[in-house]
Formats: sequence, structure tokens, C-alpha cells
Amino acid sequence: MYQKQFSGKTALITGSGSGIGKSTALAFCRAGGSVMLNGRNAEKLQKACAELQDMGFSVACCAADVQNYAECSRLVQETLDRFGRLDVVVTNASLSMRAEFAQMEPAIFRQVLDSNILSPAYTAHAALPALMETRGSLVFIGSLSGLIGLPTGSAYSAGKMALTALAQSLRLELLDAGVHVGIAYVGFTQNDPDKRVFDAAGNMVPVAERAGWMQQSQEQVAQSIIRLALRRKKRVILSPLGKFLHALNTLSPSLTEWAVQRSFKRMARMYKGIQEQAS
Repeated sequence: MYQKQFSGKTALITGSGSGIGKSTALAFCRAGGSVMLNGRNAEKLQKACAELQDMGFSVACCAADVQNYAECSRLVQETLDRFGRLDVVVTNASLSMRAEFAQMEPAIFRQVLDSNILSPAYTAHAALPALMETRGSLVFIGSLSGLIGLPTGSAYSAGKMALTALAQSLRLELLDAGVHVGIAYVGFTQNDPDKRVFDAAGNMVPVAERAGWMQQSQEQVAQSIIRLALRRKKRVILSPLGKFLHALNTLSPSLTEWAVQRSFKRMARMYKGIQEQAS
């Protein structure tokens, strides 16, 4: 769709071994850019990298845990060593959850929270000198949960809401430096079959399925991220459902909470029934 719009430019995408991150990497490649993939699972990351290289794209990968600042610095340096420049950073890596707050282990709450605010903050801080040289683009991956607090997602929602404040602060601080700061509020998205999230005790469990009409494809999300970076927009709210809930929440927060509560109760009953049938 955006043929060669990023020709000669380099994008670093965290959490790009699978899912939305991998689809976004493919979209940047198709737009002519070089891409540094990142993730913690070296095997999965190398497989994704090989797939894109076999398609003829300019891609490299770096296994690094972006919850560690030193690892973020190493990731940025390896990107510069490999490609010589850095024009776009997409902070996609994060952990998610499905657990009620009262039952959640505090250590798991902190891990989910840190992955959704400290990881993008550390990545942004490490990348800023390079982005200031190219007057590039910093794209945060937010969520509908960062606009409206969702049940069973307290730490995730808290982290994504904090990400909005970070994006706003950096946008003002970096205005004179020419660095674009944008945030994409991603709604419900089709997941890879092997995607897992934390439960209250820290076990990795499958993601609850949602009705097809509620979801966007990973490719649709990736194209929205590309448009955000290309047009240097401040923010974008993805999916008709996300836009509707955001507008409803602006008009009536109480009505929004009622609608979300009913929806999630229905989903919880559905998921419980699926679990009982499987056992």
C-alpha cells in the first residue's frame, strides 16, 4: 500500500517475533524500509527474521529484553551498527493478563505493569539520540485498555494509560527537536494460536476468543501503524468498536462502564463453558 515510502530508512520494532509486531515489520519492509526485529525468544525471532530475509527484505534481529535498560541500549546500538541509522521506533513489546485484581500476585501485577510502561520508556530513552539525528518517529503501541479500564486487565490497563501520559510529555519535549511522537490505540486483534497471557498466579494461559466482528486482523493494525508514522499523526484509535467505546466514554463514562461490564460478564460465561467442555 505504501510502496517505497520508507526507502532508505530503518525501523526498530520491539516484540516483533510474532503477532502485531511481526506484521508491522512486514509492512515496513514492503514500504521499502530496513527493519531490526526484536524479542526475548531467540529461536522464534530468528525464524521470523529468516522468513522476511527469504522474501528479499533487508532485515536483522536482536534478542533483547526491553524491560532492562542496558539491553535496550544494546538493541539500539546493534541497529545502528547494522543499518547505520534509525528513523522509526515502534515500542510494541508488552505482556498481557487475564486475572481479577484481588486474586493477582503482586509480583505478576508489577511484571505486567513494567512491560507496558517501563519497556517502551526505556526503549524510547535509548533510541532518542539516534531519532533526533534523523528527525524520526517514535510510535507507542497503546490499547483500548489505555482509554477505558477493562476488567481482568488492571495492570495492563494501568500501564497503557500511563503510556498516554508518556507520549504526551515526550511530544511536547521533542517538538523543537523534530521528533514525531505518536500512539496507536489498538483494539481487539486476531491473535496467533500460540499467544499466551498471565493468569493471577503467573501461569501462561490462552487468550479468550472474541467474536469475529469485534476484531481487526494483524495486517489491518500494521497498516494503521504505518500510516501513523508516515503521516506523523499524534494518535489513532483503531477499530470501529474502539472508536465507539471511546466516543461513548467521552459522553457518558457511567454508561460505558455498564456496557463493558455486561460484555465482559458474557465473555466470562462463554470462556468458562469452553473450559468445562474441554475438561
